[in-house]
Amino acid sequence: MWHLLRHRGPSQFQFWLIALAIGIGAGVAALLFRKGITALQSSLYGTDDTTHLHSFAETLPWIWIVAIPVAGGLVVGAILHHFTPDGRVRSVADVIEGAAIHDGRIEMREGVASAFASLVTLSTGGSSGREGPVVHMAGVIASWVSNKINANGITGRDLLGCAVAAAVSASFNAPIAGALFALEVVLRHFALHAFAPIVIASVAGTVITRLAFGDVTEFTLPDSSALEFYVELPAFLLLGLVCGLVATVLMRAIFVAERVGNNLQMGLHVPRWLRPAVSGLFLGVIATQFPHIIGVGYETTSAALTGQLVLHEAVVFAVLKTVAVAITFGGRMGGGVFSPSLMVGALTGLAFGLIATGLAPSVSGSATLYALAGMGAVAAAVLGAPISTTLIVFEMTGDWQTGLAVMVAVSLSTALSSRLVDRSFFLTQLEERNLHLAAGPQTYLLAMFRCTGVMRAPDAPGAAPEAACWDMIEAGTYLDAGATLEAALPVFERSGAEFIPVVRLGGKEDAPELLGALFHVDALKAYNRALAATAAEEHS
Repeated sequence: MWHLLRHRGPSQFQFWLIALAIGIGAGVAALLFRKGITALQSSLYGTDDTTHLHSFAETLPWIWIVAIPVAGGLVVGAILHHFTPDGRVRSVADVIEGAAIHDGRIEMREGVASAFASLVTLSTGGSSGREGPVVHMAGVIASWVSNKINANGITGRDLLGCAVAAAVSASFNAPIAGALFALEVVLRHFALHAFAPIVIASVAGTVITRLAFGDVTEFTLPDSSALEFYVELPAFLLLGLVCGLVATVLMRAIFVAERVGNNLQMGLHVPRWLRPAVSGLFLGVIATQFPHIIGVGYETTSAALTGQLVLHEAVVFAVLKTVAVAITFGGRMGGGVFSPSLMVGALTGLAFGLIATGLAPSVSGSATLYALAGMGAVAAAVLGAPISTTLIVFEMTGDWQTGLAVMVAVSLSTALSSRLVDRSFFLTQLEERNLHLAAGPQTYLLAMFRCTGVMRAPDAPGAAPEAACWDMIEAGTYLDAGATLEAALPVFERSGAEFIPVVRLGGKEDAPELLGALFHVDALKAYNRALAATAAEEHS
C-alpha cells in the first residue's frame, strides 16, 4: 500500500483521508501559532488579557513600549539572516507562486523560519496580521506531505489548497470562507475535483479551533435597525469606491516602504539583520502615543464595529495603521496583511458612516453598518477575493442580515482597486518579482519552460545545421542557456526564424558554447501542452 501511495499517488478515498490529516495538521498549526502569540505578548507586556493589549499598553512606561519592538526586530533579523538567502519573510504570495508554477510546493526551510519571524513580530509590537504566516505554515505542511507521497502537480496543488483552507478556517472560525479562499486566491480556479477534499480540510481546521475556543464569532456587533436598502444604496456604492481607493493607498504604501527600505539599506550600508530592528524603533515611537497600532488590532477593529470611536479617532487611527503596516513590511518584520486591512476598512467605514448618517439621519441606519461594509470592502480589495472575504465578514460577525450592503461595497471596491494595482496585493507582490501571474496562465506558463529543456541538441534528430547556428550567433541572434520561452517567443516574433541557437556564454575572452537550437514549432508545442493541461485541471 505504501509503495502504491508513494509511487502512483493516492486513490480518491486515500486522498480524502490525506486531506483530512492535512486539515487537522494545519488547524493545529494555526492554533499553536495563535496561542504562541498570546503567550509571548502576555510575557512581554505583562498582561493576561491580550484582547485589550493596546488599552493596557497605555499604562506602560514609554521606554518599554519602544524597547519591545526593537528587541523583536533584532530577533527577526537574526532568524531571517541565518535561515533565508534574501532576508525576506515568506507569505501568501509565495504560496500562490507555489501553486501556479512549482507543483504545489513551497520553500520549507525558509517557510519555517518565516513562521518564527512572524510569531516574534506579532508578539513584539509589529503591525501586521497572523493569517498570512498561518497560510504559509500550512503550505509547508502540504509541501512536506506532497514530497513524501511523490504527488504530481494536480495532487500537490490540491493538497496545498486543503492546507490553506484549513488554516484560514481555523484562523477565523469560518469554514465556508476558508474553502472558498483556497479556491479563489491560491488555486485560482473552482474545479470540482478539488472541492470535496478542500471542504473536508476546511471543516477539520474549524473543528480544531472550536474545540479550543468554542463556537464564537471573532467580533460581536450591537443590535441595529434594519437596513433601509433602497434609500441607502447610493451611500454604500460610494463607500465601495472610497474603500477601493483606501485599499490601493494601503497596498501602494507597503510597496513604497519596501523600495525605500531597500534604497536606504543599500545607501547607508545597513546590515540586513538590523533592518527589522530599525522598523521596530519607528513602530515603538509611534506606539508610545498610539498603541492601537500594536499587533493585529482586533481591539480597535471591534471598537469601530461597535461605534465606540468618534470621527476624528477613526480617521487618525486609519492613517496611523496604514503607516505602521507600511513600516512593518518595509522593515521585513513579518506577518500578514489581512488583519490590518480589516482594521483599516472598519475605521474607514465608520468614518464614512458617521458622516453619511450625520447628513441624513432620518433615512439612515447605524454607522456601524458602514463599518462592517467597509471592513469587507477594503479587505476584499487587498486580497483580490470578493467572494471569500464577504463570507469571512459574515462568519466573523455572525450578522447575515447586512449582506446586500457588504456585497455592494465589496464589488465596487474590488472592481476599482484591481485596475489600480495588479489585481491584488499578493499578485502585485509577485509582479514586483517579475512573476506575471496576474495576467493568467497564458503568460506565466511561458516562464516555466527553460529553452534548454525544449531545444534540440546538436546530435539530435532534426537538429539545426551547426553552421547556420554560428552564423546567427555572430549576427547576435541567440538565446542564453538560462532563458525561458517567455524570452524566446518575442525573439521568434522579431526575427521570423525557424530556429534560434541556444548558447552558454563564457567570459569576455571565451567563445560561447553551442548547446543546441530551439525550434519555433517545439516551443509552441510545449506551450500548447501546458495550456491544455491547465485548462483540463481547471475544468475537471
